[in-house]
Amino acid sequence: MFALVLLTMLPFIWFGMVVAISFIETPLKFRAPGMTHALGVGIGRIVFKVLNSVEAVVAAVILLTWILQPALVSPPAGLLLGLAMAALALQVLVLRPSMAKRTKALSETALKHDGGTAVRAKVGTNTHIAYITSEALKVLALPVTGILVVLAVAAR
Repeated sequence: MFALVLLTMLPFIWFGMVVAISFIETPLKFRAPGMTHALGVGIGRIVFKVLNSVEAVVAAVILLTWILQPALVSPPAGLLLGLAMAALALQVLVLRPSMAKRTKALSETALKHDGGTAVRAKVGTNTHIAYITSEALKVLALPVTGILVVLAVAAR
């Protein structure tokens, strides 16, 4: 029973974290008075590093639960979980490190700026667009996974 709770609850928690940070907090921070692009990017580097770390823990618990109770995860739910986990791995292992030099340079310029003007967020690279796309993939896959787990168990 506890495994079922984890396999339904954790995908929704993970989904909520991604929506809250990636699609609500991140765009809004750039609208704050005095927020510079460089400062926003610097904050984003820290926030996304922590977010990805928490996501990795949640994904590990889901994976462990799935391994221990494979009957609870239907093939479609398993595919979606795999996609979400692959998107996270891509972000952590490829995309964030690739963006690190640019974002570090931008955040360091914040130390030299007076912060007097607000700026709009700019999507500057294909890597950044790939990161946003991988976030969208997780946002689509995770709630459907939770629903599929519940439906598969209810159908038994």
